Amino acid sequence: MNELGIIDLRSDTVTHPTTAMRQAMFEAVVGDDVYHDDPATNELEAEAARILGMEAALFVPSGTMGNQLGVLVHTQRGQEIVLGSEAHIFVHEVGGAAVIAGVSMKTVSFEGLLPDPDRIESAIRPEDIHQPETGLICLENALSNGKVVPQETMKAVHEIAKRHNLPVHLDGARIFNSAVALGIDVRDITQYVDTVNVCVSKGLCAPIGSIFAGRKETVTRARKWRKLLGGGMRQTGFMAAPALIAIRDMPWRLHEDHENARYMAEKLAAIDQVKVKSDRLDINMVFFTIEREKELLDKLPDLFAEDNIMINELEDGEWRWVAHIDIDKTDIDKAVEKLNTVLKFN
Repeated sequence: MNELGIIDLRSDTVTHPTTAMRQAMFEAVVGDDVYHDDPATNELEAEAARILGMEAALFVPSGTMGNQLGVLVHTQRGQEIVLGSEAHIFVHEVGGAAVIAGVSMKTVSFEGLLPDPDRIESAIRPEDIHQPETGLICLENALSNGKVVPQETMKAVHEIAKRHNLPVHLDGARIFNSAVALGIDVRDITQYVDTVNVCVSKGLCAPIGSIFAGRKETVTRARKWRKLLGGGMRQTGFMAAPALIAIRDMPWRLHEDHENARYMAEKLAAIDQVKVKSDRLDINMVFFTIEREKELLDKLPDLFAEDNIMINELEDGEWRWVAHIDIDKTDIDKAVEKLNTVLKFN
């Protein structure tokens, strides 16, 4: 339960900053980041680059901007990027790659959404005057369906990209969740990509922001693109200070969210009318279906809100409940009991 007394299962984007983060914001020594003289931001970018195993990093306002920078620095107008049909860049970023970078998006459908290296390679355009030129491969890890991409897949796509002289950008919004799930260092994942976007405002609990990282010259170009997009900010230390705590200190506790998600899945599966997607429990998300009439299902968010429990609406026939720092087992028990009661008496 958060400080407002709400059990919020909608996403890990709803996490509130920790006490240490609030104190860091209060004490931050700030400067103008456009002039590169904000101390907290400079420290964050240096530390983020080290943690992610990259030469340089850039603090940006959002994951969407971070991903758009990944497209902009690697492509030219008229090129095409290859990515999954359910990728965040394609589905949830308002067509920004087409509008801003001027590239088309060749989407590839994968079974279970896990990237298929062979299908990715097949999507790369041949030399043909009639076809756009492939400029970039985009991956996502962890996936939006709760799965983590295996290391052998990351390596295989990396090798394909090198063979075709293409860069790889990773939407690593929850890359630390992936590293925890795989039991490896986050740098073991980033070794297979050229650039990465990492959100600090999801499970890592910072109030705002993402990190874009890559080679030094690539990040230099990204900084200019960030300015063009309106992301050149001034006293960013107030945001960078909690972001530094997020990326340095918070990944260690993500296993708690994963454990709570599995606990949630077990509790939900005990309800007869609920079917949990047990093959998609790699990180902190639980996906499930409820075998009841749509009229009742449409009412669930409002019924839950009566008890200060926030859930998203049904999407593509599924429900998604997310565990995070502000959710404990007591909260999970209350939410599951609420669902059990609603289904039993309606």
